[in-house]
This record gives sequence, C-alpha cells and structure tokens, in this order.
Amino acid sequence: MSRKSFPYKPSGGDLRDLEQPGYYAGYSTLAQKKHWEAATRELVTHRVDKTPSTIRFFSQEEADVLTAIIDRLMPQDDRASMRTISVLPVIDERLFTNSLNGFRYEDMPSDREAYRLGINAINEMALSRFDQSFIGLPVHRQELILKSLHDGKPDPEHPTWQRMPVHRFWALLMEDCVTAYYSHPWAWDEIGFGGPAYPRGYMRLEHGLPEPWEKDEQRYEWNAPADSLSELDEEGAPPEHSSLHGHGGTH
Repeated sequence: MSRKSFPYKPSGGDLRDLEQPGYYAGYSTLAQKKHWEAATRELVTHRVDKTPSTIRFFSQEEADVLTAIIDRLMPQDDRASMRTISVLPVIDERLFTNSLNGFRYEDMPSDREAYRLGINAINEMALSRFDQSFIGLPVHRQELILKSLHDGKPDPEHPTWQRMPVHRFWALLMEDCVTAYYSHPWAWDEIGFGGPAYPRGYMRLEHGLPEPWEKDEQRYEWNAPADSLSELDEEGAPPEHSSLHGHGGTH
C-alpha cells in the first residue's frame, strides 16, 4: 500500500479529503454536459462512470510498484478517496489492448516491454540503495529514486538503463500519467477548464475572462508535503520509520 504525504496549510493542518482540489470551488464541467453533442457527452461521462476496474496487463506485484510510482508522480493525497482519479487502470488498459501512440523510438523496446523493464529496475534500485522494496520506502526515499531517473542519472545504476534510455522511459511514463489524469473531468474541475467547446463554443476569448458557466479563480495558500523532496534534502531526510506530518504544528 502506497504511503501518503499530505500537503498542508501555512496556518497548520493537512489538506486532505477534498472532493475538489484546486482554485475553482463548486465548478463542475459535467454540469455542462447537456450542451455537448451526443458523442462527446458519451465519451467524457464514460471516463467517470466506466473506468476499467480489472488489471489485466500488469502482474499484481508490478501493479503495486507502479501504483506507488504514480502516487509520487501524480499525488492525489489531498483528494477524497471517492474522488480519486484512476491512472493505473487507464495505463493498464492501453497496454493490454496494445494501443500505441503511432510511433516508437528506435532505441526503445515496445511500450509493454519498457514498462516491465522500468518497473523492475525501479524496484531493484530501491532494494540496492535502501535494502527495501520501492513500495516499502518512505515518501522521501521513493522520490530520491524517481528524481535520479528524472535527472537522467540513475542512482544507483541499473543495467536496464543500458538497454533503454532512461530519459525516454521517463517521458513515456509521464506522458501516460498526465494523459490519464488530465483527460478526466474531475481534473478539469480542478484547473477550471471549461470542457468541450462544441457545439456551444466560447465567447470570452480575451483577457482571461471566465465564461458565464465557469468560476472565477479563488486562490488559497498551501505548502508541499513536509517529507517531500520539495522540503528536504537528502541529508535532512527523516528516519526510515518516522514521519514529518507534524511539521509546522499540523498535528
């Protein structure tokens, strides 16, 4: 089970169990679905009502590791559990059906093989560096492994990155995660996206003005999770079995 790492308010207290994170409280893209043409309405509502529930491509161990990876790349710890956007099932469905983006770099294996190699490498890197599986690591140490891949300097080295370029695997992984997340209408609510424009269209195309059915941005302040790389350096990492969620009087 993946570890949680909650962002927190500067005044104290974790940000969690939000039905709708972001700066557009009360906004709902789906509330506008009656204005969409039928094919668009069916496609978008399908992403909420019929998310794949069965993992068919990944093994259970691979799925567990990838879930932990996704939780660090696209953290949703502030979201209520019933409003969490499913990312892993979307990736799994793409790979199970062997749906491709229409191209493959000549120095990369197939997407299916790349995921299996990459997940195994990340887990073995965690075992080598910290003597613990990736899913068992605290947030900070998981992020150290992933940041080394992001930086193109795997730490520790692993033979997988001699078989495929680490920067291309990272780009593949991030593209799939971002696509799965930001194609979901709940993510549109979070960023205030007005939703499909056809057939109604948009009227206010200048000066960043919201459409009549949109919400004005209402900002609030928050800080990064206390045990993330945003807040700590490697030397300042918490002991393996401790937590910093009490940082700043949050608990």
